Amino acid sequence: MSNRIKVNSPLVILHGDEMAQVSFERVLEQFVTSKLDIPLVEVDLSAENRLRTNGEVVKDSIEALKQHGVGIKNAGMTVNKAQLDEFLAKMPELERSALKPLATKSPNGAIRKGISGNITREDIPFRNLKRLTPDWINRDIVVDTMETGGNKESHNEISKSTGIIKVLFVGQSGDPVELHRRKIKKGDPWLLASNDTEKVKEWAHNFFRRAIDEKRDAYLGLKDTVISGYDGVMRETVETIFKEQYQAEFDKLGLKYFYELIDAQAARIVSNPPQRAIWGVPENTTGRKLYKLVEELKKYGIPDRRFSVSISRMSAGGGDQYGSFNAPMDEDGIIKVVLDGEEKCARDVKQGDPVIFMANDRDAIKDWVGQVFRDAAKNGKEIYFGLKREYMEYDDVFSTVIKDVRQEIVALNLQPPSFMIMRPSSQLKKMITDPPRNGLYPSLNLDGDIFSDISAALGGSLATASSIIESMDGTMLYEAPHGTAHDLYLKYLESNGEVALFNPSALLFAVANALETLASREANEALKTYSDQLKSALITTVEQGYITADLRGKTNHPDQEQVVDMYGFLDAIERNLMAS
Repeated sequence: MSNRIKVNSPLVILHGDEMAQVSFERVLEQFVTSKLDIPLVEVDLSAENRLRTNGEVVKDSIEALKQHGVGIKNAGMTVNKAQLDEFLAKMPELERSALKPLATKSPNGAIRKGISGNITREDIPFRNLKRLTPDWINRDIVVDTMETGGNKESHNEISKSTGIIKVLFVGQSGDPVELHRRKIKKGDPWLLASNDTEKVKEWAHNFFRRAIDEKRDAYLGLKDTVISGYDGVMRETVETIFKEQYQAEFDKLGLKYFYELIDAQAARIVSNPPQRAIWGVPENTTGRKLYKLVEELKKYGIPDRRFSVSISRMSAGGGDQYGSFNAPMDEDGIIKVVLDGEEKCARDVKQGDPVIFMANDRDAIKDWVGQVFRDAAKNGKEIYFGLKREYMEYDDVFSTVIKDVRQEIVALNLQPPSFMIMRPSSQLKKMITDPPRNGLYPSLNLDGDIFSDISAALGGSLATASSIIESMDGTMLYEAPHGTAHDLYLKYLESNGEVALFNPSALLFAVANALETLASREANEALKTYSDQLKSALITTVEQGYITADLRGKTNHPDQEQVVDMYGFLDAIERNLMAS
């Protein structure tokens, strides 16, 4: 007779890529299938399979989650242009022109939108980890961002009616061409922004000249994978100028140039700042926040932060930038937004200028705010919302909804949690330099993406946090906030699987969270005990000093650390699990 715990409810497993997938398979084998008699609904969500199925597997993932209600998602590759070229070379049966966006873009936004889910990222409550306090005071780092374009110069408003909103382009022909349409309801916020490619070029020249004149390494950060038609266009423009006009001089002077996705780059620079650098963030909505943060850190540094951080990220509804229409213009012309035949705004654009249109759903915003308040009330958290209400009608609707939800709670004779509304830049500074004992930082989608990576990196590693995605209908998806660890995967392949340098903590915690939810839904006490023991075994293992290389020197007792590879770490966890 099997001594595995019987679980009746299916668990959805969304597989990913590279080193994260190697780790995920081992975690599932060692702590799920060998310990539990549980039905698994497995979906291959790897980049290769998304291309091979032309994105249909993303739809399959959404349907599986909706049907079964609880799932775990592993990290997957979001392919850039060069990676897409490599995949297509290996799969000649695929035609680039026939690929749908679901095949080539990150599946994260589509899945969160598909299940109407919002993300909460929380630190894993390790007892033997120090939060990083890198030396920032007087650090010689400057942030360079554009003064124009982006949300700062957007047309944004709250829809006065329900209907179909369209993005139209009028070029040389004089005939309007529909680029995008979506349903919108009265009270939903929407936004149209563009950037002037000539001004991007001007910024790029000034950025690289300043790096050369001041002898600084140059860092460029954008979100070119998820927002490929907007940030991706800016990246291509800036890097073309670098390669054609500045790379040779950089090489001659011994200066370095780095590009990275802005969320990962922000996490890396804030947690491990270079000695001297110029950090280019041309998209000014993000760039201004990071400029203000860096100026603050250079003055006052990062204090010894003892408390965990929770970040709730509004990703349902329209998804903001992540569910946007974004593309460069094919020719000079006029871009317009029309709602049920009424023109709402129009602006001149030139060939190559990137345009972004995004919207959100007021009902989804209200559901998110309700989730934030419930989380805070249940777990004794203080709430610090980040909104740009002064000139952004788009953000102001969030403020109105927050007040509405609070009034509804009061009407039920319940005590609403304490909360503050501040600018996103102030929210970010507070999260890093002055976190309360149990702070919750609700942010819009892109801010939440960047802020959560910074917080996780300062916690010691991206693998020391876990993400929870909750939808309006109760669907729950758990995931690790880290990426696929491409560099570690290359080492793994080169060593024929002998070098497995990866921290599986976040994946293991996501598994335990998912099992805990299944246990609650089917009143399975044995499974609930197992999920608690699994979390405890992970925390105890690190407390005993068994760590992976990314946590070297980050425990409270560095002299007692025993650095092991991924397999050794999982085996140590299993020993503690069996002992419990």
